[in-house]
Amino acid sequence: MKSYIKICLLSFIVIASLYSCKNTSDKNDTRTVFRYNESAGISTLDPAFAKDQAQIWACNQLYNGLVQPDDSMRIKPCIAKSWTISEDGLRYTFILRKDVFFQDDALFPQGKGRRVVASDFVYSFNIILSEQNASPGFWIFNDVAKDSLGNGSFKAPNDSTFVISLKQCFPPFLSLLEMQYCSVVPHEVVESYGKDFRKHPVGTGPFQLKMWKENQKLVLVKNPHYFEFDKEKRLPYLDAVSISFVVDKQSVFLEFIRGNLDFMSGIAPSYIDELISKKGQLNPKYADRINLNLQPYLNTEYLGFLVDASLPDNAKNPLLKKEVRQAINYGFDRRKMIKYLRNSIGTPGIYGIVPVGMPLYDTAKFKGYDYNPEKARTLLAKAGYKNGEGLPEIVLSTTSSYLDLCEYLQHQLGEIGIKIKVDVNPPATLREMIAKSKLSFFRASWIADYPDMENYLSLFYSKNFCPKGPNYTHFSNQNFDKLFEQSRTQTNDSLRTLLYAQMDSIIMEEAPVVVLYYDIVLRFTQKNISGLGSNPMNLLTLKRVKKVQ
Repeated sequence: MKSYIKICLLSFIVIASLYSCKNTSDKNDTRTVFRYNESAGISTLDPAFAKDQAQIWACNQLYNGLVQPDDSMRIKPCIAKSWTISEDGLRYTFILRKDVFFQDDALFPQGKGRRVVASDFVYSFNIILSEQNASPGFWIFNDVAKDSLGNGSFKAPNDSTFVISLKQCFPPFLSLLEMQYCSVVPHEVVESYGKDFRKHPVGTGPFQLKMWKENQKLVLVKNPHYFEFDKEKRLPYLDAVSISFVVDKQSVFLEFIRGNLDFMSGIAPSYIDELISKKGQLNPKYADRINLNLQPYLNTEYLGFLVDASLPDNAKNPLLKKEVRQAINYGFDRRKMIKYLRNSIGTPGIYGIVPVGMPLYDTAKFKGYDYNPEKARTLLAKAGYKNGEGLPEIVLSTTSSYLDLCEYLQHQLGEIGIKIKVDVNPPATLREMIAKSKLSFFRASWIADYPDMENYLSLFYSKNFCPKGPNYTHFSNQNFDKLFEQSRTQTNDSLRTLLYAQMDSIIMEEAPVVVLYYDIVLRFTQKNISGLGSNPMNLLTLKRVKKVQ
């Protein structure tokens, strides 16, 4: 271990010395090019399949939808300049701008992109619903009324009016329309390219495709006809975006420190101590070189219990006893865990399943578990396991990326008599076993699909049992279900939030999960970058970014 630390320290000294050797081969080029790396790679530029962050970030530069979020995740106009919602919450009517054009493409007459009209949204949304296309975004229109052919109730009374009808009220529906799945695309281009549309994207966004060598480089250039302005200046400010696909995160870190990348998101364990102090602040030696932006992230990291006694393999599981689950929740110090294992990057999970960055969130309304070993011991005794005597060893299934957190939990729970065995699995294997209800105690996380608390509480609705839904714990509670269904008919945001808080309280009392922490978005940029911003969904928006040469 000591030799490994010495090697890491030596590598960081080399990295620091290389910082001054910034590449200057393009010093005479006046174009502003924003450069970032995507280690996960990009498999498609078709918004109908933008399910992963890599694809979402790229598609966000190429396309637009009816609405868009601001940095506080408030819903703002985009191609729709205004909208109305019927009193019963079943009818959404959007009035479209008349100055939005698709990007130029050879498939348009004279190669010039035409104006976007309401029928383009009818076509684009039905692509998502089509079983033949098998878009992973199919679920976002679950509440939309459909005809006998499976087409959604999407209507275009005229070129500037678009109407959506729901079969049942769903208050968060408008926030779903912010997702990249809901981008507008031109029917003639999509139909001409077919499956190759994935690499020949045509949207309305601030940037358009210039070049894509898969797994090597993706270049987007400014859309000269983009419809949004900032103080009478047509967006975007940047001339281009260049995306590389280096897999090794240590190499990416080196390239960023050398100044060959303008932006880096997140942080790997191999260099967290080099960049971030135990207080979660940027290392002072980099203060004059780079900027760090921190933002609450709508991502809850948790441990789940399988609480379904009807499963034959789970019938005698001691974790079916609520007191044991509560004891585990009280039995370890989340604050120390975040400080020493994550350099204070994250908020200790002491409030509930809903993360603290959620709009309308109030910590006074959401209460979870904090460290209380004496209470944990009392609960164990109440469950019939005084000092842990008679309690079988509990297997916690995780991946190698979270091994340090699970071993920390293992050590602290051992001090109150709860024996934990940590079982490390490949990520794909762990996901499959969780989905098939094969694990009684497992590590998981939930990144919000849309910025509404309902997204997290749906994990515990009894009709969402996996594998058909996201209820991986098989939690079932009649009072919770009643409140969940009531919240879907409540259009007043404040009253709906009170219902959400009641549901979260039931989850914490019944303890089908152990909330570890709420994640934080880390964004590192070079000093000459401004206007990037940040948001709780970690959406990358580059149209207002400026770069000083």
